[in-house]
Amino acid sequence: MKVVKIEGNSRSEHGKTATRRLRSEGQVPAVIYGGKETVHFSAPQLAFRPLVYTPDFQLAEVSVNGNTHTCIMKDLQFDVLTDELSHVDLLELVDDKKIIANLPLKFVGQPAGVKAGGRLEVKVKSLKVRTLPKFLRENIEVNIDSLELNGNVRVQDVAADNMEIMNSPRIPIASVVMTRALKQAENEDAKAGKK
Repeated sequence: MKVVKIEGNSRSEHGKTATRRLRSEGQVPAVIYGGKETVHFSAPQLAFRPLVYTPDFQLAEVSVNGNTHTCIMKDLQFDVLTDELSHVDLLELVDDKKIIANLPLKFVGQPAGVKAGGRLEVKVKSLKVRTLPKFLRENIEVNIDSLELNGNVRVQDVAADNMEIMNSPRIPIASVVMTRALKQAENEDAKAGKK
């Protein structure tokens, strides 16, 4: 799994004035919680870029005052006017403590319905799971080889070992739908059959 390393500076001052000053210096205030203690720190905006602007699930290794914390990103805040990153919440991973994370789905295989002329529609790109940190991975693979025309793959069809999927089991995550050309061809065949 990819790990993004972030060098942070501890911050003791909290409140609007302190955070405004940090942001004006190109720093982003952040907090790490879930471990033994809550750690308030700041880091350059560029340091968070590989963690924030990606669809991948990644770990963050944050160094503050010589201590390294392995975390996942939990929440982000952006400035309403400038759209710049204004705050980051990170959750520290503790070996024997279950966490909730959003893992991206990776579809593998060529659906039978697409081979028959249909079009694959992805409806859900990630699933919310509860698991121990050691079972976290970059994505959850979903094999869609047997997906037929007008068929669905639902959350309940996803196999995720050592993970509890939090999404509703009946939600479709991908389906193969008929294309306009295929519908037209079927209608013409039906009309030809009536004559």
